Amino acid sequence: MKRETQNILLILLGGALVKIAVNGDYLRYVKPAQQPWIITGGAVMVLLGAVAIVRDLVAARASASLGHGGHGGHAHSARPAWLLLVPVLAVFLVAPPALGADSVIRSEARVPASAASATAAAFPPLPAGAVVPLTVNEFVSRAGWDAAGTLDGRTVSLTGFVVHTEGSTLLARLVISCCAADAFPVTVRLRGGEADHLASDAWIQVTGQVVPGTATKTNSYTPDFTPASLTTVPAPKDPYEY
Repeated sequence: MKRETQNILLILLGGALVKIAVNGDYLRYVKPAQQPWIITGGAVMVLLGAVAIVRDLVAARASASLGHGGHGGHAHSARPAWLLLVPVLAVFLVAPPALGADSVIRSEARVPASAASATAAAFPPLPAGAVVPLTVNEFVSRAGWDAAGTLDGRTVSLTGFVVHTEGSTLLARLVISCCAADAFPVTVRLRGGEADHLASDAWIQVTGQVVPGTATKTNSYTPDFTPASLTTVPAPKDPYEY
């Protein structure tokens, strides 16, 4: 690959990293805490590429002024090198979708290891209020591991996407520790309601109550949930939980 192509690729890749970090698309890949590192890494790549291009131009002019210019060397097709630009340009032009229903179906739902080792004391009572908003991750953790039953009889609000699998309709979220590569699903089985008629990957907000004792090891800690209301919502900018 020619140096010119290498330098252009470096600038484009660095620019792509800065772009997705600024417009929020990076949240499809990594946790929010990684944004400063992505911006810094992208900026450094752009700077290195620009410096290399300037250096090569200065060297070429100096060589030409000394009469050392020429067109020697071997002729190679530039097509393979420029094809490397395709994935970089794709980042600029197309935002890939976040992981969704297909990932949930292919992976076994579970709760974090920290929840599995937790005691009842690790789950404080839910705050007061007619409806308590919870992440799906916390809801599943409490349903599967909270011996004190702090969810029992309480109305909560959950937001996630619809998954249809094996005759059941699930509300799901994907949890990541660092990046999308380590994502795993947490799921809630919806007992009836409008979600049965919605397409997979549709984002919804549901209120309702847990069915006590339904989150067990045999069903991968997927509690049953009785919806009282359901609303479709736009997909969030940050689709993952942590």
